[in-house]
Amino acid sequence: MTHTEEEPMDAYHGGGDFGARMRDRLEEVQRANAGVLEEVAALLVERAVRGDGMVLVAGSGHSMIAVAEAFFRAGGLAPVKPLYDPELLPLHGAAAATAAERRSGLADRVLEGAGADARDLLFVFSTSGVNPYPVELAREARGRGLPVVAFTSRACAAAAPRRAGGTLAEEAGLVVDTLVDPGDAAYPQADPVTAPLSSLVNSYLWNLLLASVHDRVSKEGLEPPLWRSANMPGGDEANKRFFSRYGPRVPELG
Repeated sequence: MTHTEEEPMDAYHGGGDFGARMRDRLEEVQRANAGVLEEVAALLVERAVRGDGMVLVAGSGHSMIAVAEAFFRAGGLAPVKPLYDPELLPLHGAAAATAAERRSGLADRVLEGAGADARDLLFVFSTSGVNPYPVELAREARGRGLPVVAFTSRACAAAAPRRAGGTLAEEAGLVVDTLVDPGDAAYPQADPVTAPLSSLVNSYLWNLLLASVHDRVSKEGLEPPLWRSANMPGGDEANKRFFSRYGPRVPELG
């Protein structure tokens, strides 16, 4: 059936009530994390806007989507450094990526290579938060004096086998609970087998933080360090200052 004037686009009902339920879920996640999101936004302003710290962002598997969302994104914070190893991305090998995040010791190597120092703060995205890579990242970063923010699901952690002597939520100083159900799939409601939710929730929560940082900084008459789209007029010119300022600490900008 083709779209006609008699049947507007918003009449599409494929996937049952999935869209409506997901919008409700995002509102629920926002309400549940209202307090901690304010704490995290204040920390971002203190470290990445007023201070000279970097926002380190890390994840593995499909949580790398959140890392890409935070890094070098139009409208996103400029002082962001991705913590990355090709082994952790399924595009370089799905089975290998799963094995890498379960291997102890990789987190220490990645964090050491990032040149992290006490000015910085670390975000770790991990839905289950039970594998060695995210757990050890948080543990190592806290040992170096960095504040650690976890985007994770307490429900998923409770249902998953522990592989690192603890969970990301237990190691992080601030925990943003994504409220993702065990297994990530969200549809159909009675017996979910498809439509994973974590990527959508992570992006929504991250952009809530960006909006909060903007509002806080604007009230003080400051300009937040935000990237402009390189595909819009003036974007390349506006971004040059950030390449110059952050490039020495973020070789991924090269």
